Amino acid sequence: MRVAGSHGQESSLQAQEKELRATSTGEIVKVFGDRACGLWEDRPGLSRLLRAVADGSVTVVRVTHEDRLARFGGGWLKHVLSVYGARLEVLHPKTLGGRDELLEDFVSLVTTFAGRLYGMRSAENRRRLLAESGQCQAGSRR
Repeated sequence: MRVAGSHGQESSLQAQEKELRATSTGEIVKVFGDRACGLWEDRPGLSRLLRAVADGSVTVVRVTHEDRLARFGGGWLKHVLSVYGARLEVLHPKTLGGRDELLEDFVSLVTTFAGRLYGMRSAENRRRLLAESGQCQAGSRR
C-alpha cells in the first residue's frame, strides 16, 4: 500500500488494505505500506518488501493499482520479484494504452514535481518565518 503524503491519508491506506484483504485467497503473511512519493526509491516499506521477497518469506505481492508499488519502473520491480520466485498481482490493472497511458504518465510527473516544488517553497517559508520571529537561526534546517 502507498499514499503520496506523509500525513492525512490514513483512510486511503486503510481502504487499500481492506480491499486487498477482502480479495485475498491465500494466507496474508505481511503488510507493507509507505507514506511517500511513488518516485522515491528509498521508501522503507518498499525496502522491507524487497527484503522479504529476497529471503523467500513473501511469494505473492498484491497491490490495488500498479502505481501503488511505484509510479515508474514497475516492469523492473516485476522482474526483480520474478528473479526471487515471487509474482505481482494487481487488482485493478491499467486498461489504457498508447497515447492515453503516456498522457496519464505525463500528468503524474507534472503533479508529483509541482507538489514537491510547493512543499519546498512551504518549507522555505516556514524557516524564513521562524527565523524572522527569532525561533530558529536563518541557516538551520528543520
